[in-house]
Amino acid sequence: MPGQSSDTKFDTIVVGGGPGGYVTAIRAAQLGMKTAVVEKAHLGGICLNWGCIPTKALLRTAEVYHLMERAEEFGLSVKDISFDLKKVVERSRKVAGQLSGGVGFLMKKHKVTVIDGHAKLAGKGKLSVEKDGKKVGDFTATNIILATGARARTLPGLEPDGKLIWTYREAMVPDVMPKSLLVVGSGAIGIEFASFYRTLGADVTVVEVMDRVLPVEDAEISDFAAKAFKKQGMKLMTSATVKSLKPGKNNVTATVEAGGKSTDITVDRVIMAVGITGNVEDIGLDKTKVKTDRGHVVIDEWGATGEPGVYAIGDLTGPPWLAHKASHEGIICIEKIAGVNDVHPLDTSRIPGCTYCSPQVASVGLTEAKAKEQGHEVKVGRFPFIGNGKAIALGEPEGLVKTVFDAKTGELLGAHMVGAEVTELIQGYGIAKTLETTEAELMHTVFPHPTLSEMMHESVLDAYGKVIHI
Repeated sequence: MPGQSSDTKFDTIVVGGGPGGYVTAIRAAQLGMKTAVVEKAHLGGICLNWGCIPTKALLRTAEVYHLMERAEEFGLSVKDISFDLKKVVERSRKVAGQLSGGVGFLMKKHKVTVIDGHAKLAGKGKLSVEKDGKKVGDFTATNIILATGARARTLPGLEPDGKLIWTYREAMVPDVMPKSLLVVGSGAIGIEFASFYRTLGADVTVVEVMDRVLPVEDAEISDFAAKAFKKQGMKLMTSATVKSLKPGKNNVTATVEAGGKSTDITVDRVIMAVGITGNVEDIGLDKTKVKTDRGHVVIDEWGATGEPGVYAIGDLTGPPWLAHKASHEGIICIEKIAGVNDVHPLDTSRIPGCTYCSPQVASVGLTEAKAKEQGHEVKVGRFPFIGNGKAIALGEPEGLVKTVFDAKTGELLGAHMVGAEVTELIQGYGIAKTLETTEAELMHTVFPHPTLSEMMHESVLDAYGKVIHI
């Protein structure tokens, strides 16, 4: 970590150096504030070190491996395809390490003091910091911004042991490739790991308590993805609950209840991916007016808590649990504190969500069902990957782009995609929502050919009976 200053008085101290915390600190420094970040582990937080970034490195390996398996389709010849698990994990860790070092460089560049330790609120405008049980020092600031993030949620009786029953953390650095795997939870984290291990040859079963996998996504996209997962050989158990996990010597027997019947499934490893809960403990909240609700800190639209001078951002404050939400929330918080004129509260309907499984899934705004629930009369457009030249040329003809509009105003209410590279495409609709775009502007936009993005245009056209290529 960067060297620690002997200074103890700051304008702003951010507790936590993840994508919410370090971005907030940089913006605070840009706004002329004397700023510090307290981080007890690694700059970049869970996202950069144990989450978003290293998992994408793993998934890229799986993607390349899968393409090698398909070499003949592309007129290529590849023999004796194999992988070295140790090197796969090493590459992932190297990527994370490089980026963590980059955050350290940014702290130095912006003259942000990095305090190595665990911080607790210790009175008005005060923080006490310890490291390995030893006092580092007391620090004061006009503004204290809590960005302590979240951790994997555990279920009673189904607690991970780090050996046979994993959280995302152990799943990221496996010492052996399990021949069989049970993934509990089919949100983004669960499905990404299911996708990685299945692609590399593991027999994967996914258990989801809701009636479909990727339950927060539009039902049509979720169904499309589920069919693709099943085609890959993944077993999906929906409306199902894991009642117990019994570890053996080198395997786990899970009792799964679905449709009133219990089934025992024995696998090499289990990954628990049943959501996350905020790190609200042991940060000194008990002697403040900060309120918590179901493991998360309660804030107003600017990140302010019930305690004057104390703010909170990111996963600590609840869903959506996304790195880009945390970063944006932090900037809104610090700009409001600084009195920036054009700061606006965060509109969560404009936050894209991405799942980097195979096929990828991405969305922004309302699902078709939610739009109807909210009283909108809707126009819905769809365009399949099979109708797109670039998708066929890439060898990725399976996918769907779906758009949802308000029938009366033409407002883009939501966009939902499944298929190759949709996590890169979704930002186009994100910009459209921020600009409060209607179908007319999207129709008048010229999309380049040949690209996957043309499907975004065609989906809009389809909603209004003008689609060209189907």
